[in-house]
Amino acid sequence: MQKVGILGGGQLGRMLLQAAANYPVITYVLENDPHCPAAHLCHHFVQGDIRDYDTVYHFGKQVDTVTIEIESVNVDALERLEAEGVKVYPKPSALRIIKNKVQQKLFYKDKEIPTAPFVILENREALRAHLGELPAVQKIGEGGYDGRGVHILHGPEDLEQGFDAPSVLEKLIPIKKELSVIVATNGHGENAIYPATEMVFHPELNLLDYQLCPADIPRETLWKAEAMAMMVVKGLASPGIFAVELFVDARGDVWVNETAPRVHNSGHHTIEAAYSSQFDMLWRLMLGYPLGNPEIRQPSALLNVVGAEGFEGDARYEGLDDILKMANTFVHLYGKKTTKPGRKMGHITLIGKDRQELVYQAGVIKKLFRVIA
Repeated sequence: MQKVGILGGGQLGRMLLQAAANYPVITYVLENDPHCPAAHLCHHFVQGDIRDYDTVYHFGKQVDTVTIEIESVNVDALERLEAEGVKVYPKPSALRIIKNKVQQKLFYKDKEIPTAPFVILENREALRAHLGELPAVQKIGEGGYDGRGVHILHGPEDLEQGFDAPSVLEKLIPIKKELSVIVATNGHGENAIYPATEMVFHPELNLLDYQLCPADIPRETLWKAEAMAMMVVKGLASPGIFAVELFVDARGDVWVNETAPRVHNSGHHTIEAAYSSQFDMLWRLMLGYPLGNPEIRQPSALLNVVGAEGFEGDARYEGLDDILKMANTFVHLYGKKTTKPGRKMGHITLIGKDRQELVYQAGVIKKLFRVIA
């Protein structure tokens, strides 16, 4: 059986391992935290730092294939592993572009992929030379994740909030909708595109609050979004699974925001709603099997479950019994023992034929269900 290693042991690794149970594969996880969500689901757990060159290299030498569940990994070690015959999904060349927001934006510009106008900054002081760009969004080059590493700067009074590090300053676009298109590609010219999802973000945490699939957009807008997602994936020239996040502005124009070179929060609904989930699809890619069917069986809504404000400590789930009584509702808890405000603790997926009913049910669940301590 093939040996596959996952760099990172968070909830994405956990769900990837749950899908691995369907395939003949021996799984390895590298993660610092021995109590991480994925630790008990793999065949072999290795405690170590995914950012350390030697640790990643020696871990990778044990397996046939390596993949990631977070971008903050040692790419130099992955390049050496690839050169020595280990398969890496995505390719280190693609990961090097995507993990740095500066390089990512330059990639879009080079490939003539529509994206928000931007300037590159070296430090906080450089912001003063670009006051005319405000209001704008500043994204730190490396280290941002799940809403961290992003600031909205409305005017000069916000400059002290700016990052004192290499970053991208993007013109603030009047956004009508935010979309995600997930694309799987096996490197042999075969691709699978999941139906676009429509994302609604939490206004304070800058995290995905809930999403709906399929997105309620005109057919022409969908075509633009899918075409742009394919431009990104073809430009990266790497097999793997990619979540391309896009904006639709008030005029109906579509812009690429960011790309994740891995399974993604915006694809969690595919576990129940699609014929082949994003996690199943990645295993098919890595193990050399045919691509799965990305089409959805029924429309869906998905809510992130995050730690409630004012609670920190051992996690308790308030309202779980009520949620589990609901038909066509699927609860995924990530096995994190402790909670804190805004921490991702799980997600809930609803499926059904009526979009408005899904939105209503999502609202009911938000009021019923809390993660407290």
